[in-house]
Amino acid sequence: MLSSSFSKPPTQQLLQSAVLISQGAEAAIYKAHLHQFSTSGHDVDHSTAPEDSEPVLLKYRFHKHYRHPSLDASLTRQRIAGEARALMRCMRSGVTVPGIRMVDVNEGVLGIEWIDGKSVRQLLPGGAELEDISEPEEVDEIYENDAAGTVADYGVSRDALMNMIGVEIAKMHLADIIHGDLTTSNMMLRKQTNDLVLIDFGLAYHSTLVEDKAVDLYVLERAFASTHPDSEPLFAGVLSAYEKRMSKNWPPIKKRLDDVRLRGRKRSMVG
Repeated sequence: MLSSSFSKPPTQQLLQSAVLISQGAEAAIYKAHLHQFSTSGHDVDHSTAPEDSEPVLLKYRFHKHYRHPSLDASLTRQRIAGEARALMRCMRSGVTVPGIRMVDVNEGVLGIEWIDGKSVRQLLPGGAELEDISEPEEVDEIYENDAAGTVADYGVSRDALMNMIGVEIAKMHLADIIHGDLTTSNMMLRKQTNDLVLIDFGLAYHSTLVEDKAVDLYVLERAFASTHPDSEPLFAGVLSAYEKRMSKNWPPIKKRLDDVRLRGRKRSMVG
């Protein structure tokens, strides 16, 4: 049995030793400890307990049997590599995102830093009540499963949190990275340092288009409206900080955001 286990690729061994946290239609999320395996696949540390080492989050894009194997492998490699590139570009531009710990495009696994904290959705009014109906692909409350806290528990005011959100999104957009799924579920407040971390870049892509940045903001605005009661002042705080950071780049994005809002209202009226 032992030799059979070691015959598997190191990444598969790592997944076997990991704890499944969540599974959606596209990917499964695990908590693991990288110290347990070397690149050769052999156990390398018998003295350190897994809980004593730094945990990592593994995002495993498993095989889709409804797709042709060649197409499935190609799409998986592209998506894992694309998410890793987006994270790297964000890190180089000073955006606070989880650090990359491992990438295995052939096995469809991306390992990133485990964030000890709470999602912004859980920290703002209304968000905790929606926990049971969250989308399966949201990496929400995966990092931390304790009872929901409040912004005050972290020693951060609500206005300061909105400011941090606006600044991080602006830094991301200045790097021409579009998140693609900006919600309060995909933002974490780190417990140790109280800094805001943007997470879940599975739909992220590179774009210089004003339209794409405006749509990114509109998605977040709709997320605020649907998840948190009386969210207008909250999102206004986000936009205020975003505007200051974007500086001269803000006017065209504001104009396009107004256009996107108008289109959204028209679609709502049509049904």
